[in-house]
Amino acid sequence: MRPAQARAGALAGAAALAAAALGACGGGSDSGGGDTDVTWAVSSGWESWNENTADGNTSYLHQALSPALTSLGDFNQDAEWVFNDALLAKAPELTSESPMTVAYTLNPDAQWSDGDPFDVDDFTYVWHQMSGKAEHCDQTQCLPASTDWGANVASITQEGDVVTMTYVDGYLDPEWQYFQTPMYPAHIAEASGFPDWATDPAQMGGSATWFTQNPPTWGTGPYTPTEGVAGDHVTFEANENYQGSTKPALEKLTMKVVEGTESIITELRQGSIDGSWPSEFSQEELDKVADDSAVTTEVYEGSIWLHIDTNANNQFLSDAVLRNAVFAAIDNADIIAKAYPDTEVMARTNHFFNEQSQYWENALEAVDPEPGAGDAAAANQLLEAAGYTTGDTLMTPDGQAVTLNFRYGEGDATRTLAGELVQSYLAEIGIDVSLEAIPDGELGTVLSEGDFDLVIFGWSGTPAFTTAPQQYFGSDSSSNFGKYRLDGLDEAIAKVRSTTDIGEAAQFANDVSAMVVPQAFTLPIFDEPQSVVYLNGNLDGIVPNGNSQAGPMWNIQEWKPA
Repeated sequence: MRPAQARAGALAGAAALAAAALGACGGGSDSGGGDTDVTWAVSSGWESWNENTADGNTSYLHQALSPALTSLGDFNQDAEWVFNDALLAKAPELTSESPMTVAYTLNPDAQWSDGDPFDVDDFTYVWHQMSGKAEHCDQTQCLPASTDWGANVASITQEGDVVTMTYVDGYLDPEWQYFQTPMYPAHIAEASGFPDWATDPAQMGGSATWFTQNPPTWGTGPYTPTEGVAGDHVTFEANENYQGSTKPALEKLTMKVVEGTESIITELRQGSIDGSWPSEFSQEELDKVADDSAVTTEVYEGSIWLHIDTNANNQFLSDAVLRNAVFAAIDNADIIAKAYPDTEVMARTNHFFNEQSQYWENALEAVDPEPGAGDAAAANQLLEAAGYTTGDTLMTPDGQAVTLNFRYGEGDATRTLAGELVQSYLAEIGIDVSLEAIPDGELGTVLSEGDFDLVIFGWSGTPAFTTAPQQYFGSDSSSNFGKYRLDGLDEAIAKVRSTTDIGEAAQFANDVSAMVVPQAFTLPIFDEPQSVVYLNGNLDGIVPNGNSQAGPMWNIQEWKPA
């Protein structure tokens, strides 16, 4: 799961690029057919180059690096898992349940763009970065976005073309085949001054920091990065050593930050970009190109859901009563109606499942007062019963006026509107809320540093769900940005990955949701509609995909000149 701001996970937005700053601009397709430069807009920037850290685990960095991404598979538009045939010869196999053991048969020609073999060292490298264990990595530098997978691996070995991953005794996962963690090249770590990363935690930590600070010039995907500027752009060329069954058809590809849907539509109409997956859904902006025969616009359901999080370390929000009152006063239905007056949008009532899932349960309605109901009177009743003094200014039992800030992505109209509405809702219960925009590309830093009282952002996910409970709410998770703690919660989370029965795991996940909702840690609001826009005279092969964290870039190897 990845935070996404101007989209939602997972980040957020500031400086947009001038088109002239990049050598290749959209609409640059050569009329002769094969000689093409494509520019694709990413809605917001990023600060880190390491996707596996808490502050680098953003939707925007993932999009920007997706042409080169080293991942073992992805979900297609029909929610079916597709293994990456550039790296694997066949789908992973579960060879044992006690201990759980998974075999990965490598494509015998699997390699990085520089020709170095892709092998067990690359699996081991990502394990050491994501384990959360001091024996593997200096944890002041690795800062894994989630340790749920890595902490439970016992060993990784290779014999011939088969890499075998063995887990600790008792650990089970019904989603064992969905290994999507981005992988980083062990040989690049060694060549960059960290030859002993596998045995020296300090060197491992140093290498993780190096990957955080340096733009990649390598990959195993269809395109290889040639240069990049954090939060600005990444340029790619076709990877001559790509081993996938579909060869890349574009000569040059640029992933360029263009902040905000309005700016994206403007640049698309000017021909300075070829397309985009806007993070902010705006029917008003899409309507501007609805009658343009040169532009294809597709609207679809995705796996990005918007939510408001509290910071439990805040002097006021450390009180669960106040958190519950805040959530009771917020009106989810009103936010949806005002943000999307002409679009049908699904309210979100569960942290792990939307209403289309067979495992969905309405977790919000079980709490009284119901979170997101917009019930100021019930909120005041709750506060008064706990010794607060209500009125124009809410006072704590010890006589302090309650004030909060609300952080949101700069330039994102939906999140800005939500902030203004929350400000008005909380004024009804006497809380003064100051609105503070998060500059473009800084959401990861704001979240990882806990620099918020209330914050709105979104998680970008996939049909897989078993890692989410630990990532969102695990006491030791670097993605538990609000520092939530609850007796028995870690034990409940562990049950989600204690079975190979997917239905049983889903029930355990719903049990976790039932525990956290009354604590008012994070308030689900709605599932955000998705759109993709592109110049159909320039590009072909684009397939919207609401099940992939890469969105329409999930099959970028199949993009070709129109």
